[in-house]
Amino acid sequence: MSFNLPVFRSVRILAVVAAAVTVLSSMFIFGMRPARGAGATCAVSYQANQWNTGFTANVTVTNGGTAVTSWTAAWSWTGTQQVTSGWNAQVTQSAKTVTATNEPYNGAVAAGATVSFGFQGTYSGTNDPPVNFTFNGVVCSGLGQSSPPSTPSTPPSTPSTPPSTPSTPPTSPSGGSCSAATVFCDGFETQTSTTPSGRWSIATPDCSGTGTAAITTAQQHAGSKSLEIDGHGTYCNHVFASDSTDMTTASPTWYVRFWMKHTAPLPTNHSTFLAMNDSAHGNTDLRLGAQNGALVWNRESDDATLPAQSPAGVAQSVVVPTGAWECLEFSVDGTNGQIHTWYNGTAVPGLTEDGVSTPDIDDQWLSGAGATWRPQLTDLKLGWENYSSGDDTLWFDDVALSTSRIGC
Repeated sequence: MSFNLPVFRSVRILAVVAAAVTVLSSMFIFGMRPARGAGATCAVSYQANQWNTGFTANVTVTNGGTAVTSWTAAWSWTGTQQVTSGWNAQVTQSAKTVTATNEPYNGAVAAGATVSFGFQGTYSGTNDPPVNFTFNGVVCSGLGQSSPPSTPSTPPSTPSTPPSTPSTPPTSPSGGSCSAATVFCDGFETQTSTTPSGRWSIATPDCSGTGTAAITTAQQHAGSKSLEIDGHGTYCNHVFASDSTDMTTASPTWYVRFWMKHTAPLPTNHSTFLAMNDSAHGNTDLRLGAQNGALVWNRESDDATLPAQSPAGVAQSVVVPTGAWECLEFSVDGTNGQIHTWYNGTAVPGLTEDGVSTPDIDDQWLSGAGATWRPQLTDLKLGWENYSSGDDTLWFDDVALSTSRIGC
C-alpha cells in the first residue's frame, strides 16, 4: 500500500495532540501552499493513533488544483515505520517510501474537494510524522516535525475513517455528556442490587444457559457502577439486559451511545453484543456485533451484513481492542433505513448504510428486499450472543438514547 502526497516547504504545522487513557491521537495539519513547479495547491492533515509497537493513521488531502479522476499519494518515513494494511486506498510500501492509490469508488476528486484514506502500521523507537508528501506527482515541499507524544499502554482498534460514500452523517455535538440525551442516559448508578432493575431486565430469548448479567462496582467508565455481561459460547448461553420501554419514544430515528469494555478479542465467527427487536420484520433483531474479528451489523430477517464480509468490506470496519473503554454510537432511521455508526467519535465507513449501494459495504444490505427495509425498533438489548464457540466478559456504561446525536 502506498501513498504519494504533497510535500510542503516552509509549511506551518498545527499539531493537535489529544491523549486519552488508552488511545493516543495526534494530528498534523499542513497549510495550503502552491506546489513547487506547478500551479496547483494542496493541504494534508495526518492524524495518528499509536501505542507501544504500532499505530494507525488517517490522511485527508485537499485538492487545490483542477479536478482529477484518479490519484496517487506518496510520502517517506524517517524511522522504522512499516505499513501493514490500509483502507479507502491501495497502500504499499517499498523501503521507506509509501504509495497509496485510489479505490474505484473514490478516484474522482473535484477542485477544492478532499479525499481521505488510512492505514495501520508498526514501528520501533520514535514514530515521527512522514515527510515528502506528493499528490499525483505534485510536490508540496517542506514538512515540519513535532515531537512524538508519549506512548500509552493499550493499542487502539483498527481505525475508523470518514465515510467515502455520498452520505453526510449528523455532526458530533459539542461534548458527549448525558445532558445531550433527550430520552435517557443511564450509568447504572441508581441500581440498588446486582440484578438489573428499573428500565433493565434480564432477557434470554428462546432458551437460557450459563450467561449472566449483573450490576457491578468492579468496573466503570464513570461513576461507580456498570453492567457486566459474562457471556459464553453457543446460542443458548446468550444473555442480555433489555430495555423494552424507551425505544418508542425516540422513533422514528434512534440515536444510541454507550461505552463498552471487553476481555476477549472479537471472534471470527458471528457474535452479537447489542440487539434491537424490529417489529416491522417479524420481530427479528437488528444486531450489532462482530464477524471476522471486526464490528458488523447483522439483519436477522435475511442475515444480511454491513459491511459485506469480503476482505475489502471487513477492512472498512473497526476492531474494538480488549481491556479499554471505547465509545460506540449509532443512528438507525426508520423512515429510510439508513444506518450511521461512530467509533470514538469518528464515522466508520463499513458500518454506514446511506441508501447508495457501495461495493463491499452496503451493496448486499441494499439488495433485494433490503432496498425497502424500514425498521421499527421496540427494545434495546445489551449482552452477548455467540452462534458458535467463544466466551467474552463485557461491561457497558453510560448508555444513552436520544432523538439526535449525543457524542462521546
